[in-house]
Amino acid sequence: MEEALSRARDLLTGVTPLKHDCGRICGAACCQPDEDGRGGMLLFPGEEELYDPLPEGFRVAETEQGLLLTCEGVCDRKTRPLSCMLFPVWIFPKGDGFCVKADRRGFGVCPLACQGVRSLDPDFIAAVKQAAELLWKCDEQRAFLKGVAAYIDLLKVF
Repeated sequence: MEEALSRARDLLTGVTPLKHDCGRICGAACCQPDEDGRGGMLLFPGEEELYDPLPEGFRVAETEQGLLLTCEGVCDRKTRPLSCMLFPVWIFPKGDGFCVKADRRGFGVCPLACQGVRSLDPDFIAAVKQAAELLWKCDEQRAFLKGVAAYIDLLKVF
């Protein structure tokens, strides 16, 4: 796994959106599949290597956006995909750089996403920004972030 991805994951392993378990607010809605059994988090490029062999309780599916990892709803933070560690925010292009904003995909399940970045633990946001700096320097990771951001921006239309 590439160094930027590994370091970004390390930065986010020890911080969460709130100082306490935010899953208590919503019943861990972001960890649960929907009524059709879908859900999960996209794997960053190269991250699939962490899930080979696939740990018990995890599944990987190919989607139009990339590889989607799902779990049974409870896992150790260090085994989570980076997309999960970032949730409920995403890294968006802004000029020649990036910014961190609420992830619109979370609006239906996460009360924190609806409240925006200012409602989250500043230590979490600082770690996201540090991780973003690392990822943004890597062409493949930056392209992935931009692609997902473009998809999220399409949700504004609906």
